[in-house]
Amino acid sequence: MDDNFQNVDATNADVRDDVQDRYGAGAQAVEAALCCPVDYNPQYLEIIPQDVLDRDYGCGDPSRYVREGEVVLDLGSGGGKICFIASQIVGPKGRVIGVDMTDEMLALARENAPIIADRVGYSNVEFRRGHIEDLKLDLDALDTWLAANPVGSAKDMERMDAEILRLKSEMTMIPDNSVDVIVSNCVLNLVSDTKKKQLFAEMFRVLKVGGRVAVSDIISDEDSPEALKQDARLWSGCISGALTELGFVTALEEADFHGITLDKFEAEPWQIVEGIEYRSATYLAYKGKQGECLEKNQAVIYKGPWRQVQDDDGHVFMRGERSAVCEKTFKLMQREPYADMFFSIEPSVAITDRIEWPTEDCGVRRRDPQETKQGAPKLTTDPSQSASCC
Repeated sequence: MDDNFQNVDATNADVRDDVQDRYGAGAQAVEAALCCPVDYNPQYLEIIPQDVLDRDYGCGDPSRYVREGEVVLDLGSGGGKICFIASQIVGPKGRVIGVDMTDEMLALARENAPIIADRVGYSNVEFRRGHIEDLKLDLDALDTWLAANPVGSAKDMERMDAEILRLKSEMTMIPDNSVDVIVSNCVLNLVSDTKKKQLFAEMFRVLKVGGRVAVSDIISDEDSPEALKQDARLWSGCISGALTELGFVTALEEADFHGITLDKFEAEPWQIVEGIEYRSATYLAYKGKQGECLEKNQAVIYKGPWRQVQDDDGHVFMRGERSAVCEKTFKLMQREPYADMFFSIEPSVAITDRIEWPTEDCGVRRRDPQETKQGAPKLTTDPSQSASCC
């Protein structure tokens, strides 16, 4: 939608050409059937040329999750609208990278990038050609090599394969741990089913520790049957390739993201096909729960309102209970999306020794207040010497 088809492999070979042709044509002339109504912040639209606005095929506004100074990656950047909005939000200290594979859409975005730079007073947006499920390979770099090394034999193909490996390792398009936030506007559903797992793994790879995903996409309330998946128009129309409501969460979980949140869910379906509802949704997810578990006598208290909650590592937190957690979990619960859910309690005397967590599963238990205050003298305060709480 805001973006265009990235790759359909052999299992969807009958829709590949139609999808690429459809979004290439969508860069030349507006196709209303490819987009949902979306309200963007008008202040960011004023400087964006009308030809970009007219060819925006999106279903949400992930740019509202972008912050000043960040490195932003837009998967399936299309004509560049989300990138140009993000450019204004991150400011001159930030950077925005758009990745797309359709020549016509990239041409539109690259043509307008200098115009945006001139209007905001700085240049912080670049567009790269590649598949969003393979963020290591820059297709422009590969084409440059192929122009000088045409493939006409099996031996040539072997050399090409070697060059692809070299480009991925030595000239990686999007390096590991290099991005603060990944955004995408209705494009993940266009990746073939057999490559969606690779897609989510690539998203995890390029994010910095502590980075996050904010993607708007079309989801379904039921699995799309194979007959719909083989319909080229439905696939290219962001319908039959959609993950289910739970399937999207599962894909993020399997890629090792945490704090997964369904932040937007349209009550009314965008389209209904054979009784299956397809609607716009926005998911948030975070990278950074990995790491060793050390005992620092730290604790957190879950505020509520639920009697108990369970996190992505299986920790169960009881409402109002001082829960013993390892240092890794303690720091994690002070970051989004958990920070507003917990009170954090540091020990009275900091532990400087390296003490491994006593259980392999890094489980949560009740933290006795005596543990928190271990090593501190037992004092009795004088109310007259302290600030009034009344």
